[in-house]
Amino acid sequence: MKTVGLGFYWQDIKIGDRFRTVGRTIFEADLAAFIAVTGMGEVLFNNVEFLKTESAIKGGRPVPGALVYSFAEGLLIQSTMQGTGLAFLGCTLDVKGPTFVGDTIHVEFEVTELRQTSIGNRAIVRTSNEVKNQRGETVLLYDPKRMMKGRG
Repeated sequence: MKTVGLGFYWQDIKIGDRFRTVGRTIFEADLAAFIAVTGMGEVLFNNVEFLKTESAIKGGRPVPGALVYSFAEGLLIQSTMQGTGLAFLGCTLDVKGPTFVGDTIHVEFEVTELRQTSIGNRAIVRTSNEVKNQRGETVLLYDPKRMMKGRG
């Protein structure tokens, strides 16, 4: 019997492959929990009066870019590298616009680098990841490089 929900082995993908994750809505509870666990006591995220009277950001309760990145990684891990991801090796990250409580994000990504390592049955895989909201607006870009397990 096959197990569903496992990630890709590096042999199952090729440069140019494109994928999209499912969506995930960001709730007020997510913002509160993220602030609590990270200690991000920034008034932009935890002071509604500041948002009303002093913030240049309008449109709702903004969430930290770090939360958006973390949720994007969660969407990817559960669908593409569960059990096959070996290491996160780094990335560049660029926040393109605000994300708010109530927004639903998903990740669209393309395989941009794939090379087998000289040791073991593994490969270095880089993707170009675009996090979009429910309106199709890009809110975050990043390009993680990972080590992934091979089949067998």
